[in-house]
Amino acid sequence: MVARGVTEAVMRPFASVALAALMVAACSGEADAPETVEVPIGEAAPAESAGAEDIPVATDGATPNEERVATLGLLNKRNNLSEDIEIKPGETREIGPVRITLASCERTAAWEMPQETGAFVQVDIIDRGQSEHARVFSGWLFKESPSLNVVEHPIYDVWVKDCAMSWPGE
Repeated sequence: MVARGVTEAVMRPFASVALAALMVAACSGEADAPETVEVPIGEAAPAESAGAEDIPVATDGATPNEERVATLGLLNKRNNLSEDIEIKPGETREIGPVRITLASCERTAAWEMPQETGAFVQVDIIDRGQSEHARVFSGWLFKESPSLNVVEHPIYDVWVKDCAMSWPGE
């Protein structure tokens, strides 16, 4: 009886290791792996994925992107003049040498925490003596975290003040 107890005690760890190895082997089958398509940098995506813009995007009842209105602040640090700019996604506004393009603006729903308001903005500035605008910023700006992404320019500053949109139930 003692020999049987010793054998079971010795074999139990090996049995659990063997069971774990079988489970890993069963999960690593290639049958369930998703199909991947490699696209070299600089080439277009394959034709079957090119129709992505035709896929409807669910907004869960929120204001559609094209009907939202962002309020951005523009500060000229030279003369300390600031201006509020109301702009819709897809629009471009030119104020003096500054050209601002808004791609999108978002605001979290009232019941979600933390509350965030952001806008994807592109800022182009034409410097003195230049004939064309130069891109100085392209990215998301956030009202609650202004230091997360910053428009780095010695004269002009741009920031998000609001995104006018609504969610169902507000």
